[in-house]
Amino acid sequence: MKKLLPTSTAGSLPKPSWLAEPEKLWSPWKLEGEALINGKQDALRITLQEQERAGIDIVSDGEQTRQHFVTTFIENLSGVDFENKKTVRIRNRYDASVPGIVGPVSRQKPVFIEDAKFLRSQTNQPIKWALPGPMTMVDTLYDDYYKDRKKLAFEFAKALNEEAKELEAAGVNIIQFDEPAFNVFLDEVNEWGIEALERATEGLKCETAVHICYGYGIKANTDWKKTLGEEWRHYEQTFPAIQKSSIDIVSLECHNGRVPFAVLGLLKGKKVMVGAIDVATDVVETAEEVAATLREALKYVEADKLYPCTNCGMAPLSRELARAKLDALAAGAEIVRNELST
Repeated sequence: MKKLLPTSTAGSLPKPSWLAEPEKLWSPWKLEGEALINGKQDALRITLQEQERAGIDIVSDGEQTRQHFVTTFIENLSGVDFENKKTVRIRNRYDASVPGIVGPVSRQKPVFIEDAKFLRSQTNQPIKWALPGPMTMVDTLYDDYYKDRKKLAFEFAKALNEEAKELEAAGVNIIQFDEPAFNVFLDEVNEWGIEALERATEGLKCETAVHICYGYGIKANTDWKKTLGEEWRHYEQTFPAIQKSSIDIVSLECHNGRVPFAVLGLLKGKKVMVGAIDVATDVVETAEEVAATLREALKYVEADKLYPCTNCGMAPLSRELARAKLDALAAGAEIVRNELST
């Protein structure tokens, strides 16, 4: 029988300090060559063990083998210049030094396939693998070639689709596309963002997910959240179209935010990964707090479609803190699971 309320994480988990500088995004590797390959695999084993020990049901690589959730994929495409970086405003929020598009982009070789095969060989549990979404990729670089966000997004979607099909063949059960840009460029989401996403998932038989959050717990994001008013209603503008799309699962931020839970009702029929762990605070949730978030979500989502999750990735947190939050997620889900089965 399929487990009710299967838990998972939204994406990244902290890296060991011997692999990369902890609690930092875009942290450079501390190893190189063969030692780096082995180090990444060791980190992947550790992050898997920590998820399994905590009782996480759908496991991931914790993004241990990549520096950043978007740029690592972009680095492996043709037409991208990483030498002459340009400063751009990411999601209208903060400046970052990013690569430029200088020619036609296409996928030259598999990016994460060997890592996915390695993860598959280490566990019998369902695996979720995260890829950047096309719109978020467009927003994380400087386009000096296409000069057309939609056109570039569709080229990225083509490359993502090739990668996703090989990930599926490697034994990945859920392929998740990270689209934090879906909470910023709301008109574009409905105009072409969802269409680009569907192009990226074309022909896949495994389950597909889109993760739409308010970002990592970094200062630029927490400052932005303070400007959003009493209720964060971004999801209302995009969920009706997402509900009609072919994407199977929607992953969103719920705990400690100002998202009205009623927006979940707009996703009728979809599976929903409900963020019940706040990644922007050092306070560890109690199991009861997690359970309360899940109970609220159950007013709008059927129990067999509810997947307890974290709000976003946990790369900027300490390993100790991330472990404690995973424990809380699993314990809170267990409370509600028991309530549902009595």
